[in-house]
Amino acid sequence: MVLRIFGASFAVTVVSLVVAFLYGGPQALFLCVILGILEVSLSFDNAVINATVLRRMSEFWQKIFLTIGILIAVFGMRLVFPLAIVWVASGLGPIEALNLALNPPADGAAYFPDGSPSYETLITDAHPQIAAFGGMFLLMLFLHFILEEREIKWLQWLERPLAKAGKLDQLEVVVATVLLLVTATVIAPSDKVSTVMIAGALGMITYIAVNGLGEMFHIPEEGEEASGGPSGLAKATGKAGFFLFLYLEVLDASFSFDGVIGAFAITSDPIIIALGLGFIGAMFVRSITIFLVRKGTLSEYVYLEHGAHWAIGALALILLYSIGTHVPEVITGLVGVALIGAAFASSIYRNRKIAAREGEEAVKTSIP
Repeated sequence: MVLRIFGASFAVTVVSLVVAFLYGGPQALFLCVILGILEVSLSFDNAVINATVLRRMSEFWQKIFLTIGILIAVFGMRLVFPLAIVWVASGLGPIEALNLALNPPADGAAYFPDGSPSYETLITDAHPQIAAFGGMFLLMLFLHFILEEREIKWLQWLERPLAKAGKLDQLEVVVATVLLLVTATVIAPSDKVSTVMIAGALGMITYIAVNGLGEMFHIPEEGEEASGGPSGLAKATGKAGFFLFLYLEVLDASFSFDGVIGAFAITSDPIIIALGLGFIGAMFVRSITIFLVRKGTLSEYVYLEHGAHWAIGALALILLYSIGTHVPEVITGLVGVALIGAAFASSIYRNRKIAAREGEEAVKTSIP
């Protein structure tokens, strides 16, 4: 099963590395490897959340997400999205923007001799609105999950009171709005206050709209536990499957923001970014998602979903904080991995306790 699930990702990785070497030599090959590792480390929580949604979709919509969805992830978010930012920011056409990306200033300067900004500078300048949109979308997802009453709790001392507080209607909107106001007025640069407010509000609206559309076609399954976002759909088909697909694509885009922006700290070459983040990183994230679904990992290790959502909350706060202060990508990756690792370890401990208890009960019942 492992070879079947990850085989395509390994094949794509080999081809991507060969193309990178032919394109830019050993340096491009090295940068491509670094970007692939960066994307996987930053997006493991994305794979866990994707799996919680994907397992409730019909086989048809699963295939759509894993085929058309990967094209959107690779070409849409890792190649077209950065170029689109430059189109909007500079007023250049698509061809001119691509030419600007492929021909940076000498010695890595931020501006050309005529004073015009480089491709990397334009992307970096757009970071506040990108981080505000992605941060608020992910924050809404985290709050929706953590403020909802559920049978299984990981950090009971914290999740139990939060679930009680979540009974207050629309509390996640109130909390998110307050954090957005703090971000815009305290963290964001003074000339970006309105930009951050608008982008953050759009992130909240996008989550509410997509989540609402998913819940319109909610198909409850007997005994099914509710979960964050519209992932509570049971084998969704038709319109329900479409809105789940839409939700996953917006979610994937929000997770991609930090990786795309972080990539420019390594290289501004769009070809290498597309190869490293897109073809290598995004493919492995999809493979991890499939593996989690096929193996039933989330059902066996029940705290993984909780850990992933706490990692999402941390990522959302990091994105918002990064509007005013640069946060190294290694911190973002390590926080997510640490939270999911802790949730995985807690799940193993829980399973062993249950197995030991069942063993003791079996022994007691066998004694005449």
